[in-house]
Amino acid sequence: MHAGAIAGLIAAGAFALLVLLLAIPLVKLGRTLDEATLAIRKTHESAVPLLAQAQTTVASVNSQLDQVESITRGVGSITSNAAALTSIVSATVGSPLIKVAAFSYGVRSTVKKRQDNEAIAESRRSRRGARRAR
Repeated sequence: MHAGAIAGLIAAGAFALLVLLLAIPLVKLGRTLDEATLAIRKTHESAVPLLAQAQTTVASVNSQLDQVESITRGVGSITSNAAALTSIVSATVGSPLIKVAAFSYGVRSTVKKRQDNEAIAESRRSRRGARRAR
């Protein structure tokens, strides 16, 4: 065998070794792609029922929101009626109550002034009597 043939054998062996070393990661990459494909398929299969359930849930929520909207309208109507009733009661009862309060204040202040004047007059009388007694 001459030198060119030996070099060719060494090159062929190195190339075979290189192919073997590269084949291992390629096989692992193929398995990884198979697992990824399987995971995507399972996700797709389980996503369809989830989407159907989500659609049912959204429809149910929409019907509940319609009911809440009608309740809210009713509460708004009740609130406006209560506000109107409050203003009517305030106008009807408030004015006479204010008049009664003002009248009672006037009576109390008059009674208090009269008592104060009587106390002052009594004090003056007692001082005059004390001066005359001296």
